[in-house]
Amino acid sequence: MEAGAHKALRQARLGRVEEHVSHENAHNLDAVMETFSALSYYDEEPWGEHHVGHEAVRGHYEQLFLAAPDLLIDIHRRHVTEEAVILECEISGTHEGSWRGLPPTGRRISFPICAIYDFENDGDKLACERIYYDRATELNQLGVMHEPESPLGRVLTALTHPITLGRALARRARSQPHRDLAGK
Repeated sequence: MEAGAHKALRQARLGRVEEHVSHENAHNLDAVMETFSALSYYDEEPWGEHHVGHEAVRGHYEQLFLAAPDLLIDIHRRHVTEEAVILECEISGTHEGSWRGLPPTGRRISFPICAIYDFENDGDKLACERIYYDRATELNQLGVMHEPESPLGRVLTALTHPITLGRALARRARSQPHRDLAGK
């Protein structure tokens, strides 16, 4: 492929990804699915989930749009390579529907996300969207996880992990130098 053709393909791929995100923001599921190739897949790496095929990818988006009906993806940076388009984004929304077994909390979420888009052979249709983000941040914002150093986190850790804490305290006691009763 000539240099001009490579540049045109990179531009077409970036355009396809921006179109895809625009449809995600509009919650236009049919249009989102049109940006994918016939052999599509969606990888949500923080959860180890891999949705393979149009039906599975569509099901993922249906659940996502129901869980956060005001979901918005704000693109901060774009990186285009020969093989992929990479976006650095901020995703935000309100948890108003069931998500991963968690009933609606009504809480707002907003966190950074990195999305990598792979393409079919030499075309501009999406073969895969693969996303990475900090799962702990999301769960913390939803109110189901607390930092272990916060007051609530300390209480919850002690209540939910007594064996782990007991082992940690025993390890700590064994690693400290012993003092005799006179304090020497």
